[in-house]
Amino acid sequence: MATSASSKLNKAVKQQYMELPQGGRAQAMYIWVDGSGEELRCKTRTLDSEPKTVDDLPEWNFDGSSTFQSEGSNSDMFLIPVAMFRDPFRRDPNKLVLCEVLKYNRKPAETNQRFMCKQIMRMVDSSEPWFGMEQEYTLLSTDGHPFGWPTNGFPGPQGPYYCGVGADKAYGRDIVEAHYRACLYAGVQICGTNAEVMPAQNIYHIEQYHTEQYHIYIYKHRTYII
Repeated sequence: MATSASSKLNKAVKQQYMELPQGGRAQAMYIWVDGSGEELRCKTRTLDSEPKTVDDLPEWNFDGSSTFQSEGSNSDMFLIPVAMFRDPFRRDPNKLVLCEVLKYNRKPAETNQRFMCKQIMRMVDSSEPWFGMEQEYTLLSTDGHPFGWPTNGFPGPQGPYYCGVGADKAYGRDIVEAHYRACLYAGVQICGTNAEVMPAQNIYHIEQYHTEQYHIYIYKHRTYII
């Protein structure tokens, strides 16, 4: 796993520009699942004012032939905003916009799992189904090795790491805390987190959602619920 050259850029210089006023306008980053069914893509557009609800967001389009979602002869794909969050990277008034994808003929793209899910949920809406989610993840170094593990060996046996306290047990705690706070800022309904049984492994918990009110991507595990 190679380290991107972007990591060597001076972040302090970038921050000077990120603090410039936006003149009342907002940046909306549209995010969608590409043709792999696993990776995410994004593009940003300028809005004249801060959107208050997802209904304030216009539809957009992109070239599906460059995302494994169409052939070059007919590559227009539509981005349909379905959920909006505060942007913890660019901060207010900017937004993250989760989108579903339609093909040129307005039919759902092959990786648009939300379309069928929404139809099924409407069939049982009177039953008021609820969902709760947990997502485990492992922090990896830039070489693909679990974060904090010995280069040519393994950490101590499991036992002290689950809900562990201290730098020698809770590996990468700074990243976990930053992620948690970013979720709260954005409005993601995260309700808790803890270290798991393996060093560098963590879990976060998502609050229950009623029917069509779920908006969370489970990235890299092929479940994108929006």
